Amino acid sequence: MFLRSRVRVGPGKVEVIEDLGFGRHMWNGKKERSLLDLHCGEYSPWGSGNVCLLYPPKSGAVKERLLRVPVLSGILTSMATAWDPDFAVATSSEMVDAVEKREREVRVGWLTYLSHRLGEVPPLPEPVRVEPVGTLGTLLILSPERMTVSDPEHVALTAHVRELLDRAGLIERPAPEPD
Repeated sequence: MFLRSRVRVGPGKVEVIEDLGFGRHMWNGKKERSLLDLHCGEYSPWGSGNVCLLYPPKSGAVKERLLRVPVLSGILTSMATAWDPDFAVATSSEMVDAVEKREREVRVGWLTYLSHRLGEVPPLPEPVRVEPVGTLGTLLILSPERMTVSDPEHVALTAHVRELLDRAGLIERPAPEPD
């Protein structure tokens, strides 16, 4: 399945572009649909990057079951352990839009995983919990309650943590160098 989803060009889309890896879009086939977008194996600095995006249902029991700290913590920890990414985040697109400063940066949200390769996590304010993820990195849990962009305190806390991480050199991702 993944080999068939390699990025291809040319007549009949036969020629594989090795540097762009592969991507797959999956869903659970339910009325309360969950989506998973996976793009891995990319080596080109000009592509979209290696990402794994989980979209919970917009409403219903599955959404309520997924959007809890223990579940999201388990998902991010599993992803970090299996894929060893530089970072992973559980947040809303709206929160990213509210706090992001640059196009290419490590994103910060309700739960954020940071690899030790990025650097050392500085002291963070209450109620942020900082938990190790094996020897790979650190999981930051900004709040035990679900964080939303409609709550100004949630936006302020996320922006503040982002700023502290930026000062520690953990946010900026270098732009790709031209060939």
